[in-house]
Order: sequence, then structure tokens, then C-alpha cells
Amino acid sequence: MNLGQDIGSLLIQFLFSFLIVFVMLRFLLAWVRADFYNPLSQAIVSITNPILVPLRRVIPPIGRIDTAAIVLMLVLQVAELALLLAIHGRPTPWAAILIASIVQLVRLGVWIFIAAIFVGVIISWVAPGTRNPVGALAASLTEPLMRPLRRVIPPFGMIDITPMIAILILFIALRVLDHLVGYV
Repeated sequence: MNLGQDIGSLLIQFLFSFLIVFVMLRFLLAWVRADFYNPLSQAIVSITNPILVPLRRVIPPIGRIDTAAIVLMLVLQVAELALLLAIHGRPTPWAAILIASIVQLVRLGVWIFIAAIFVGVIISWVAPGTRNPVGALAASLTEPLMRPLRRVIPPFGMIDITPMIAILILFIALRVLDHLVGYV
């Protein structure tokens, strides 16, 4: 790989990853019905609206599922992989690119949940009881995952180990995904 390919790959990965992460956050926040009056939610909405609003006219949501966001994420991920493969001169069948894109999006969603759990834990240690917009958003994002675990796993005194168990389950999900499709 020469320097031009390396820089081109870096720029493509940065640009597409930035867009995909924000669309994924928008999708997940809508899916869990997070507070869209939160300042962080408003920033995510303002970044993604120029692309998603026109797309929703063509691809309407199905219930609580924002299908326009799913299609946009998939198109962006396919485009990123196709461009990266083209830069490196590796012809790859479109079916393989599509499967790899779906796997990458699922992995990204899992990593976002892991990051949100870590953010929530850190904020609860550093500034417990405060109304932090980042902490509130992390809590609303992870609550659908944490609530069933809290029903099964009681806290040990003042220590809630459900975040640790949730992260372990998410890491197991990543490993299972890796073994099902081979790391893509």
C-alpha cells in the first residue's frame, strides 16, 4: 500500500464512520424513545436531518423502526467498503460487501451500547445524582438492555453489577457474531 492509498483510506474511513455513527445514534435513540429535547439528541438530529428528512419521504418508517436510517446506514457502509476495496484494487462480489456491511453495522450498534454503558458508569461515579445531558442520554439508551438484567440480578449493597454483566453479554455477542461470519 502506498502513501496515497493509505491517506485515501483514512479519509474515507473517517468521513463514512462519522456519518454512520451519527445515523446509528439517531436510529438507536429513536428506537429506545430517548429524550429528543436533550441537547446532545438535538445535535444528533441537526446533523442527520439534512439527509434523513428527504429520505423519509421515499422510505417511511415501519412502526418504531426508522427504515430510512437503516437504509442510509447500509448504503453508507456499502459505499465505504466498496471505495476502500477499490482503492486497494481488491475486486469483491457485491454480495460479500453487503454481508460485510450488515455485520459491521451490527458490530457498531453493539459497540455503541458498550460505550453508552461505560459513559453511564463513569458519570455515576464522577457526578452521581447530577442532571448531565450525556449521562441522561446514555441511561435512556441503555435502559432497555439494563432493565431486564436488573430484574434478575439484584444489587450487592450499594454496588450495581448489571452494567458489568451487560458489557459481558455484549462482548459475548460480538464473539458469537465473529464466529458466525468470520471476522469481516
